[in-house]
Amino acid sequence: MGKTVAYLPSPSISSFSIGPLVIHFYALMYLVGITVAIIMTRRRWHAVGGDPDLVGDIALWSVPAGIIGGRIYFDITTPMDIPHVWYGVFAVWDGGLGIWGGIALAAVVGIWRLRRAGVSATLFMDAVAPALLVAQGIGRIGNYFNKELFGGPTSLPWGLEIPYQYRVSGGIPVQDLRFSTFQPTFLYELIFDFAWAAALIWLGHHRKIKPPGLFALYVFGYSAYRIFEESLRVDSSKYFFGLRLNMYVASVLAIVGVIWFYRTQRHPEAVEAEAAQAEAAQAETVQAETVQADAAQAETAQATTDAPAAEDEPVAEEASEVSEESLDRDPAEVPDGRG
Repeated sequence: MGKTVAYLPSPSISSFSIGPLVIHFYALMYLVGITVAIIMTRRRWHAVGGDPDLVGDIALWSVPAGIIGGRIYFDITTPMDIPHVWYGVFAVWDGGLGIWGGIALAAVVGIWRLRRAGVSATLFMDAVAPALLVAQGIGRIGNYFNKELFGGPTSLPWGLEIPYQYRVSGGIPVQDLRFSTFQPTFLYELIFDFAWAAALIWLGHHRKIKPPGLFALYVFGYSAYRIFEESLRVDSSKYFFGLRLNMYVASVLAIVGVIWFYRTQRHPEAVEAEAAQAEAAQAETVQAETVQADAAQAETAQATTDAPAAEDEPVAEEASEVSEESLDRDPAEVPDGRG
């Protein structure tokens, strides 16, 4: 009796159609992830006293910026994977996005919008950090449907089956083409993203983390994980001195995340001053709006009070004239009122 080999099968489709519209699971998963991230951030931002409606405005600008930045990073770092069609550089469903490019450009645009709104960027960054991880984790489901982002060959029960045509087009080493199951690094990242998001939420509730400490930990944690993931992946990549390009990027960002976190917790004066300044500006705005509302209400009340007085003025003048006429008359002409 033959031995049963366990593995994760690859999905048979990567998209579906609704009439003439083709829906790619990769894009759909990112849309779901973005929606969940917005809902999470609204709740977390409201919990620290922020206006939840601001999250929608930030997302309206940051999400497109993130997609553009992510695709630019992908096109620059893996030009050999750009589809050979005129729209190849824009085809996010074929090859995907570079997460670091997406986060970088989205953060720049988001901070710009936050400063225009007079809101503390550091507080908002801590609110959004766990949500970004959840969005990234959900997005990795799209990699499963695209049969991409896998590691080296494995006989583990959770090894991912990759059809031969995807092994060839995935740019894996020739010696690995004979294998059929590979490390599901997309699944490893999904699990890590959810776990690290939960850890950041727990830290925010149970430890005094000064902003943007949680975002710094997000940068450190995710980048440190990517060092591990890049050591497993065999799909196409630029190599320098025998290491994948993203290995260097992950290493640098992990160090940046640690230093950033240390500085925010060790020297929080500038951060606290920025938060206090933003809160003061917000308080001044609320106070100004209150004063304007009170002034408008007072004007309305004054107008209402003056209207009857103006109508009564002729009556008062008429009564005054009658009194003067009575004083001018001869007392003998005035009846005494006695019968």
